[in-house]
Amino acid sequence: MSAEPRSLARRLFEPASIDSQAPVARVVTYVLLFLWTLVVVIPLYWVFITSFKGPGEVDNGPFYLPFVDFAPSLQAWDFMLVQNYTLRPYMNSVVVAVASTLLAVLIGSLAAYALVRIRFQVKLAAVAIFLILLTAIIVAVATFGVRWEIAIVVAAALFVIALFTLLGRTKLAVGNSDIEFWIISNRIMPPIVAVLPIYVMFQQMRLLDTQVALIATYTAINLPIVVWLTRDFFAGIPLDLEESAQIDGASKFRVFFTIALPLVRSGLVATFLLVLILAWNEYLLALFLSNADAQTMPVLVSAQNTTRGPQWWNMSVLITVMIAPVIIISSILQKHIARGLLVGAVKG
Repeated sequence: MSAEPRSLARRLFEPASIDSQAPVARVVTYVLLFLWTLVVVIPLYWVFITSFKGPGEVDNGPFYLPFVDFAPSLQAWDFMLVQNYTLRPYMNSVVVAVASTLLAVLIGSLAAYALVRIRFQVKLAAVAIFLILLTAIIVAVATFGVRWEIAIVVAAALFVIALFTLLGRTKLAVGNSDIEFWIISNRIMPPIVAVLPIYVMFQQMRLLDTQVALIATYTAINLPIVVWLTRDFFAGIPLDLEESAQIDGASKFRVFFTIALPLVRSGLVATFLLVLILAWNEYLLALFLSNADAQTMPVLVSAQNTTRGPQWWNMSVLITVMIAPVIIISSILQKHIARGLLVGAVKG
């Protein structure tokens, strides 16, 4: 018995098979993708061609097509890359972003693995004593001029004494879920709230305008994101694999580095790229913690907004140089990123 022929409306709006789209749905999908492509590509194209314009073309424009609407010039490129010595801020951005991202991914993945595989019971009294001693360190250094090295040693000694004397008498404790919420809440807090204490701390440590200060700060602010993302990656690893290795005598660290990390490498790549972009584009903290020696590219871009108005042609050169490596890295790691975004998303 032959199948009944479908009407025109059904052929247009119903898919022919379960793994295909209906013609109308396919057209709508491609139209939406095309519009989204325009939204993404046109700003990049505009920044790129603006880098080849001069003040006259920018002020008297808009001009859209090089060699048609205007004669492209390398004046802005020569001024920013050769005369203005942009290499130093660029290398600062590379060193700070890569180093802080590597540290954040390493420390954050260790923390996430521990939160998944180890049950913690942290006494509330220990948390309270730690916060009190931390506040005392800040007050002693900032108000009374005590050297930070001495303040940290004294506080550490007092904390150890408290661990052995007071904490055994308390029972209230926080668990893994409380620790995870506290970690992500640090990222929810606006950076402007913490930037002044961070500035004072590095000022007292004589580390202002250094790469060390930026690396330490970027690592700290991006740790919550790494922990939050990689936690689900490690939770998706079958526990039997790790238990078998531990039965054979492998330590926790060996299990982590030889079994857990290779199984979630795609997720780590996606996390690495996300954190790298956040560190690469960080502006507020770099503005407060750097001046000339450790200046990064976002600060240099904002510096082009001079008393004579925004120097759009110079900004466009810097922005083009900034986004090029991110686009290249994303293209190279595209497979790992797509796979990593799905790791831990489906749990059977």
